[in-house]
Amino acid sequence: MPIAGSSTSSGLTEKPQDRSEQDIPGPNGGPNPPSNQNIIMERESHDRKRENHASLQLISKRPFKARLESLFAPGGKLRPFRLLRQDISNTRKRYVSDWSYFNQLILASAVYVFFTNLLPGITFASDLYVLTGKAWGTIEVVFSTGLCGIIFSVFSVQPLTILGVTGPFSVLAENIYSLCRDSFHIDFLPFMAWSLIHAAWMHYLLAIFNAHDWTMQYVTTFSADIFSLLNSVIYFHKAIQELQRNHAAVSLASFLYSVIGAVGTFLLAVTLSTANSWKPLFHRYVRMGLTEYAAAISIIFFIGMPHVGELANLDKQTLAVQTSFRPSSPDRTIFFVEFWKLPIAWIFIAIIPGAIITTLFYFDHEISSIICTLDRYGTKKPGGFAWDIVLLGTTTAICGILGIPPSNGLLPQAPLHSESLLHTVKTDIISIDEKIGDRRVEFKEEQEVYEQRWSPFLQAAGILIFVSPPFQHVLGLTPTSVLAGLFLFMGEQSLAVNPILYRFFYILTPPSELPPLPTRVKGYWGIHAYTVLQIVMTGIIFYVTLTVAAPAFPVIIIVLVPARLLLMNRIFDRETLRFVDKWACQDGTPEDDEDRRNGIVIEAEEMGKKEDQVPNQSVLGENFV
Repeated sequence: MPIAGSSTSSGLTEKPQDRSEQDIPGPNGGPNPPSNQNIIMERESHDRKRENHASLQLISKRPFKARLESLFAPGGKLRPFRLLRQDISNTRKRYVSDWSYFNQLILASAVYVFFTNLLPGITFASDLYVLTGKAWGTIEVVFSTGLCGIIFSVFSVQPLTILGVTGPFSVLAENIYSLCRDSFHIDFLPFMAWSLIHAAWMHYLLAIFNAHDWTMQYVTTFSADIFSLLNSVIYFHKAIQELQRNHAAVSLASFLYSVIGAVGTFLLAVTLSTANSWKPLFHRYVRMGLTEYAAAISIIFFIGMPHVGELANLDKQTLAVQTSFRPSSPDRTIFFVEFWKLPIAWIFIAIIPGAIITTLFYFDHEISSIICTLDRYGTKKPGGFAWDIVLLGTTTAICGILGIPPSNGLLPQAPLHSESLLHTVKTDIISIDEKIGDRRVEFKEEQEVYEQRWSPFLQAAGILIFVSPPFQHVLGLTPTSVLAGLFLFMGEQSLAVNPILYRFFYILTPPSELPPLPTRVKGYWGIHAYTVLQIVMTGIIFYVTLTVAAPAFPVIIIVLVPARLLLMNRIFDRETLRFVDKWACQDGTPEDDEDRRNGIVIEAEEMGKKEDQVPNQSVLGENFV
């Protein structure tokens, strides 16, 4: 199958002879050794895409029965368990190497993701506590995030995906609770447990019949970049909401300090994140440490600041937490739901919300996995979307039985996790001039992520520790202003790597200052219109998240997929779309043979020359780093 989101290098004709890292120590303090296993995995991933490309060709002229038989034949899209078998094979290839190295950058990534996952989850927990009648609160969200995160870090095929309780599911759960209380007159937790159990077997069916093959292959960076921009906007909005709640709960003096604390947390984290560019100030390892632990240092500093001097006298608002390991609801004593006591009629009715949860989780998790393994992150190991969906269904059912909200792939945190694992790799390419026999060595620097399991495992284990009473107390010391500052920092970090932002800057740039485009691209007007359309769609989707239709916002993202492939080709020039959305032209995707179908042949060398003439193309297209 074409593995959406698993990145492969296009330059497979040159064999890297040696790999060494700059500034980043290896597992034993020295440079990382060459990784022939990664090279083999990269080539196998490329071959899989080319082999499966034939299965994507339209066969509408064949009889319906023949087409149906081809779908279930060996290698067909609906052949049961085909992708699951492949995923199990991929796991064997990568599993040992995923645990084989560990360094300070991986540890820093775990710390960073720990903070960016735990505190936003608690914000959703505060809403759930009120809007689900105390059925779910802080301890349930922390328990779910830590438990599901550990399960996925150990048993999934793609460990870069970060799990947590999402905002859309929180809204959906709140609506289900209202229906149970006001319309159905039944207990919320048993009904939700059955909804999640139904969602589990629906996940299994999607994996068994290779849903990834006939859905996510059509997702391009048009919708992925909109998703990324949407999450940046949501984080900025969450920061404002947090300060608004703080303003309503404390005195004016305390609120003004909260604004200072939020902005200070944000600015200190941003400043420290640029420490690598402070050379020659400090030793390089000091600069690296400040960069990698920027968010953690800023959060800890501003957690302690309100307790210093006269600031300790201010009435401050802190996170609401539990003080014992028991459910938030006073009516429960253990984390277990007697779901079998629900009347049989409601068990069948629970299939409906189960289907909605399945749709939400499937696309959220799949897109999250795709975004965190885009080409700009240099991932080479094979993914395993089908097996991960089986695992997601299993954890969903477990959460329903335990009476805690289920976790799934987080769209903002997954790419932030990949960003935090990026490091520079220098490739030595040895070539021999056949005419004169000279041996020439060329050096190429690339950005890659550490594809490993330690950072997701450590962040999930750290979160799970906070279900214990002592750590819950520590968590309760966190001012909400720090949470607002963290939201600002996460929004900035996500926005800073979004190609939409950089293409928006080009709209504001005078035409005479814009870099040249490849000869086939007619001009910047089409690129500008494409960028404006993405921004407008982001605004529309964000508005939907503020209404009662908020749970349906993933459906809008899904609609963008066929709109990009069927409608935008009629509005935008073909070469413009190819330039700004190259993901759609990769091997095994719907537009990858567009030139061949239109009788156009572009030599690779010619395209390489044209790309060399566009130094800033990476910020316009999908490969922006």
